[in-house]
Amino acid sequence: MCETEPVRAAEQFRAVRQRFGTGRSTTQAQHIIQSFSPGEVTPEKAMEIAEELCHRLLQEQYQYVIAVHEDHEHIHAHIIVNNTNMITGKTFETEHNQGNKKDRAWAELRRISDELCSENNLSIIQNPEQSKGKSHWEWDMSRQGLSWKAKLKYAIDQVVKVSKDFDDFLLKCAEYGILVEYNPDHKIDLKYMLAEQKENNSRAKFTRAKTLGWYYETEQIKARIAQYNGIMLYTPKTKVRVISPKAEENKFIRDAIDRENMKITSKALNILAKYGVTVDEAKTSGISAFSKRVALVQDLNHISGEIKSLEERAETLRKYREVKPIHQEYMALNGRKKEKYKKEHSESLAEHHMLTQKILEWYPDGTTPSVEKFEKMIADLTAQRVQKNAEYKAADQKARELSEAAREIEQYLRQERSRDQQKKRKRNDLE
Repeated sequence: MCETEPVRAAEQFRAVRQRFGTGRSTTQAQHIIQSFSPGEVTPEKAMEIAEELCHRLLQEQYQYVIAVHEDHEHIHAHIIVNNTNMITGKTFETEHNQGNKKDRAWAELRRISDELCSENNLSIIQNPEQSKGKSHWEWDMSRQGLSWKAKLKYAIDQVVKVSKDFDDFLLKCAEYGILVEYNPDHKIDLKYMLAEQKENNSRAKFTRAKTLGWYYETEQIKARIAQYNGIMLYTPKTKVRVISPKAEENKFIRDAIDRENMKITSKALNILAKYGVTVDEAKTSGISAFSKRVALVQDLNHISGEIKSLEERAETLRKYREVKPIHQEYMALNGRKKEKYKKEHSESLAEHHMLTQKILEWYPDGTTPSVEKFEKMIADLTAQRVQKNAEYKAADQKARELSEAAREIEQYLRQERSRDQQKKRKRNDLE
């Protein structure tokens, strides 16, 4: 419902806002980013899916402009939506983020996007952490590879590995630039913040452990520390059993476990069966997978650093090869010819000098490996990285799926305990 040329589209957005003139919101537009896994879509397909996303979410009532970017490995669409409904004049927040709505706009957006990707046989994020969209500042940090949540989680991972116990973990957080609030008497007992966040923004707020993910909550931090220290974890036996549908389906129903709970519990048990894990082993196995994932992240970072260093040296030697003949020819000349040659090739001769100094810093004895040797080392490390990356993806998926299963089982047990308590109260009342 607007032109695709940005300046004209902005004018048409403004005209709609001014026509209604409600003045109820200073927000002019909503910014949506829809990303796809590398190699899965063409730019044209990404545009087609983004257009259908807008159709289903906005119902032809909001103006929008879509731009598909292919400047990164993953193709993604940026969607700018006029914040004013061109039919009703109401704001996007009013219609999508307020009132008695079970899900806010970000949840509806995720649902539609996943639905479209499934319809087009594209991958989706399985069991995403239930968190809100990023603030613009956080998005900008992430775009630059400086996501504060990623930095915070990485820092916490480092503290976990060097802590003797949970108390030691709380003390050592400060050494790694982490501010922490712990109050075991509160429902939200553990919160974190990077010290640099506080330095950059005095109004910055602590982040709940739950927001960072299951593995950063109190009990999982304790279990991860224990596992790093080789301590055998005591896992209490649970009441959850794999129930044969034929044998006890009626009992399940008589116990008033609703259909949705049955689906959730069944899904959790299917995940456990996939990994050959019992209910009692779910938490420990998930933490083991996550610990492996953390170790693989470090391995991948180390390998990537080595590859980058080798690529720099290989490129330096390639350039040195190119300018070396010029330097040799210069050294073979005398008098005015030499001066004239120097003027004509000053840049190449200066580059030769700079490259020579750099190579001597790396190899003071003058023994320089060949470019071909570096290329072989890079190829070997690249193959290692591919293998490690495959292991990382498997460990990451296992950790996410087992954490989801463990969380759902814990929720089921809480509900069962609550039902037991209600039954006891009823019996007491009758007595």
